[in-house]
Amino acid sequence: MNTKWNLNVLYKGLDDPEYEKDMKKAEELFAKLKAVVRSDEADSVKKIEDILLVMEEIEKTTGRLGAYIGFSQAVNTKDGALMAQMARLMRMFSDAAEDEAAAKKILGQAGDVDALAEKSQVIKDYRTFVKRAEKEYSHLLPDEVEAMAAAMDMTGGSAWGQLQSFMSSTLKVDYKGEVKTLSEIRNLAYDADQEVRKEAYEAELKSYEKVQDAIAFALNNIKNQVTMMSKKRGYESPLMMTLEEADMKKETLDAMLEAMNEFMPAFRKYLRRKGELLGDTNGIKFYDLFAPLGSSDKKYTIEEAKEILTSVFKGFTPVMADMMAEAFDNEWIDFYPADGKEGGAFCGEVPTLRQSRILTNFDGTFGAVDTLAHELGHAFHNLTQYDERPMNQSASMPVAETASTFNEVFLGAHALRNAETREERLALLESDLREKTQCVVDIYSRYLFETAVFEQAQENFLMADDLKQIMLDAQDKSYGDGLDPEFRHPYMWACKSHYYSSGLSFYNFPYAFGNLFAQGLYALYLKDKEAFVPKYMEMLRTTGIHSIEECGEMMGIDLTKKDFWQASLKSIEEEIEEFCSL
Repeated sequence: MNTKWNLNVLYKGLDDPEYEKDMKKAEELFAKLKAVVRSDEADSVKKIEDILLVMEEIEKTTGRLGAYIGFSQAVNTKDGALMAQMARLMRMFSDAAEDEAAAKKILGQAGDVDALAEKSQVIKDYRTFVKRAEKEYSHLLPDEVEAMAAAMDMTGGSAWGQLQSFMSSTLKVDYKGEVKTLSEIRNLAYDADQEVRKEAYEAELKSYEKVQDAIAFALNNIKNQVTMMSKKRGYESPLMMTLEEADMKKETLDAMLEAMNEFMPAFRKYLRRKGELLGDTNGIKFYDLFAPLGSSDKKYTIEEAKEILTSVFKGFTPVMADMMAEAFDNEWIDFYPADGKEGGAFCGEVPTLRQSRILTNFDGTFGAVDTLAHELGHAFHNLTQYDERPMNQSASMPVAETASTFNEVFLGAHALRNAETREERLALLESDLREKTQCVVDIYSRYLFETAVFEQAQENFLMADDLKQIMLDAQDKSYGDGLDPEFRHPYMWACKSHYYSSGLSFYNFPYAFGNLFAQGLYALYLKDKEAFVPKYMEMLRTTGIHSIEECGEMMGIDLTKKDFWQASLKSIEEEIEEFCSL
């Protein structure tokens, strides 16, 4: 089985004639958009149709190009030719920003969209898209300012984000006389040997001293740019801009965060108990957070991971299992850490091929299998949407993390049911709680950190030491006495790419949303398995045209009410009690 993904089905290289052909096609499509937007077409239905159709073609063509460049860069961040091609593609979008703004204004002033939809199948298909343009219209700047903002972002926020990615992916870590990548060192946090974990943690923290100032500059400038643009667009704050773009109510976020805060003592109890088992007497030490417990020496090959996932999820739906088998067999996945490869994991889609591509840094642990389940959940979500029109295949951040996290919940429950010994059950239970603690406690700290950075960066330039202190304060508020105050992680802001996007802020609470929403969905699944699966797949299929709350309503859930979130957290608390008793 090939351990690297295959991108040749997209293009065989930057010198592939098809690649250049699509680049030229993209340029022609952007020129066509300009012509359509500036045309004197009197028929409003025809003009809106023309705009939607050319935008659809742009989405397909640039999506294919962007996927190839982005995937190639993810495994080779040092390649200057790829950087140049990404800049080339971004310039196209930048040059077309004025036309895109004009197009959105035309859509935003379309009038009675439902009446127009009766006259056009295209508008009917894109009814929600046009209605969202109507909401966005009030936040659009003059066309020439939109163009300037997009152009400036190339050498502003986006460039700062690329700097963080480059610095973290190429960072050399000195470890026991060897030079390791940051991904390799961070993977050692899961090692069974406490001394290995401790030495890796110390080496990791030491390594950030080499890049902390550059990354601090990146974070300050990105957050200041986002704040400036959100004000210019008339949003109350970057958070409110994020929520509106996600089509999510503030009441939903508040209900979830309040419930999470209420249950922090339960998670701290788990952390203290785990710390005690590892010899930590003042709360768990950060380097022990991911330590395996129980029967922890089990390692899985890629072939074994495939067998586990396909057999487990066949019990949910054969559609999922078949897709997972295809992902392993047809080279959708890039498995192992490598120099210049991004850390962490992600799933990206290629709708024109009806496929996804998954990056992981597989280390053979059950957690790595769980990560594959998570990313393949994203791929399954993508699969449900491939029959939708291209611009209806998106999903807002919170819902985008639902299918992936549901897979984690499903796999974890299956593993626990089939545990043969107390030691195995303890190991699986702890692994599950470890991930859920990250999705609730650590995500809460990230949310607090990003909120504080947005606020404080307006008054002060936050140097590395300032950012370290803000992170420690956030960890104190979330982890509390569950984490040893002498062994926290002041650099969690430097290694998480989620903070470094000029177009996507607060990419933290969606993970908590996805986890807790998935917990609630799994409870519904257990009540009526046959009825749940088609309803769930329909919900995933339509995430591009429904708000967060409408997705909840499809499953019979009111997401603005705290009781739903409390019920999901209560189920995790019950796991914590079992863990402590074991």
